[in-house]
Amino acid sequence: MRHSKVIIAFGLGAALVSLAGCGGKTRYPSYYVLNVPAPPSTDDPPKPVLGSVAIREFSAPRFLRQGPIVYRPSPEQLDFYNYDHWAEDPRRVITEALAREIRARGLFESVDVYDGRQSPEYLISGTLDHLEEVDHGSNVSIEVSLSARLVALHTGEVLWRGTATKTATLDERSVPGIVSEMSRELAGAVGSLVSSMQDRVSTAALQSSRSNVEQ
Repeated sequence: MRHSKVIIAFGLGAALVSLAGCGGKTRYPSYYVLNVPAPPSTDDPPKPVLGSVAIREFSAPRFLRQGPIVYRPSPEQLDFYNYDHWAEDPRRVITEALAREIRARGLFESVDVYDGRQSPEYLISGTLDHLEEVDHGSNVSIEVSLSARLVALHTGEVLWRGTATKTATLDERSVPGIVSEMSRELAGAVGSLVSSMQDRVSTAALQSSRSNVEQ
């Protein structure tokens, strides 16, 4: 008899737990996409300075490759939004954004994302160093940082390397607002990188042209 009472009590407890679980609201992950604005088009693009270039997909620290959106509660601490994830790998988004920006500038005769099958004259590789929310007490900001370099494959010479960092302060902490601001600042960082590369390559091409004329 005592054994039966124990079984009944256990069954009632399990039923109550099950009912409590059914009454609770199940939360599902939300997914976000970096929407990097396209660069403005021009009807009269400049004459290409260099030949073909391929862009290797950007690398990134492990904490930016795990899926959840990252935030820093303090300078020494990393944390993740458990229910807010990237729908697409940020490294791929950045690589494609860089390719669009370079095509719009008309710096190269052709621009492709590197897949291992091409034989380009130049290769761009880069790193996504930061893409996270940064908390300073009640103040919330975002930080985006990219670094890249351009290599001439026939010589192995590094023709250019650069870094671009963008930060912005948010009026209010919300994940949609954070992602939107990340997208804008990412576009700015990509534009700064390409401008730096364009200045370096154009200057080098001009110097080479002058040297050839003098000879």
